[in-house]
Amino acid sequence: MSDTTQTIIGEAVYGNRALSVSTLSERLFARLFQGLVYPQIWEDPVCDMAALGLSGQDHIVCIASGGCNVMSYLTATPASVTAVDLSPWHVELTRLKLAAAQHLPDHRAFFALFGHADQAGNVDLLDRYVLPYLPSGGQDFWNARAPLRTRKSLFQRGFYHYGVLGRFLGLVHLVAKVGGVDWDRLLTARTPEAQRAFFEAEIAPLYRSRFVKMMARRRASLFGLGIPPAQYDKLAADAGGDILPVLEERTRKLFCDFPMSENYFAWQAANRAYKADGTGPVPPYLEARHFDAVRAAAGRVTAQNISITDLLAKAPAASKSVYILLDAQDWMTDAQLTALWREITRTAMPDARVLFRTGGAADILPGRVPGAILDRWAYDAEASARAFATDRSAIYGGVHLYRLRG
Repeated sequence: MSDTTQTIIGEAVYGNRALSVSTLSERLFARLFQGLVYPQIWEDPVCDMAALGLSGQDHIVCIASGGCNVMSYLTATPASVTAVDLSPWHVELTRLKLAAAQHLPDHRAFFALFGHADQAGNVDLLDRYVLPYLPSGGQDFWNARAPLRTRKSLFQRGFYHYGVLGRFLGLVHLVAKVGGVDWDRLLTARTPEAQRAFFEAEIAPLYRSRFVKMMARRRASLFGLGIPPAQYDKLAADAGGDILPVLEERTRKLFCDFPMSENYFAWQAANRAYKADGTGPVPPYLEARHFDAVRAAAGRVTAQNISITDLLAKAPAASKSVYILLDAQDWMTDAQLTALWREITRTAMPDARVLFRTGGAADILPGRVPGAILDRWAYDAEASARAFATDRSAIYGGVHLYRLRG
């Protein structure tokens, strides 16, 4: 990874603070972003698109992450999407998905790559239809070895088993296996009652074990969920110092509050893949009914390895209408939040909306972003609550929506 990329990631995660015990863990977390973190993004694009009311007139700025949500936004045929990320892997993965949508012969091939993500012919699909349309740097990236086999071979080895999140889920499954968890009970559940019975019998007892208690109370244990030290501390503080009940409740929501036939996040957590026969729930961009729309709109997306604040600083005034920040603000200092919102406000079109998530339940902006900036925006409490209630990913404490005042 380049020195420039290391600087971008370092400034975002720990700023320029002096080395200390606290910043050592922050630097470890930042180092994870040198590689693939999220093979699948862990925020629900359906509830986000509903809250934002995305349309063909919108100019979106968002965090790329694993590229799933960027691609899913295309089902609303926005005018433009600019995706940014601190991880070069996430940027290259997003660009790969965009090229695949435009150049693969059909939805079947597209689903083989990113739905199954473990088919024997997937490298051939990449070589024939996708990589030739990437810039030379992108081709070099996927043809490079990491460390023994090429990066592109991940798509025939089970892509969702890799990256920081994929390996974290692998560890979860190892712990669950030792604990005797029968995931088939969940994957075949047909009623809410069956899902709740599975959770109470199979998952809840794990949270009582000494090993899970010990691991959950260590910051680094949750790096695999993409939870940086600052966000971990906020979660613990909101829970009175003990993060374990928070994790248990969010796991319960993931496995119990939405039908398994509709929740692809629960499938990834329980199966480390989507349903093998392709009939289960998947992100919107992988649904056959959306393929033509995604293909048609893919050329409207650009993906860049840059911070969102730096990107907006280069954008014209009043040029963006939607900002989707995921949980990036949980990492930020007050000064970084202020700089970001100053640029958001400057670049916002009259109907602009901003959506973001927080590890804790509370909105983190009041008292941290100056009133002269934040007062330009109105908090939509009703839409925020509805988005949170319908967020199938279940990992966050709050979803928040702001609208620019007229």
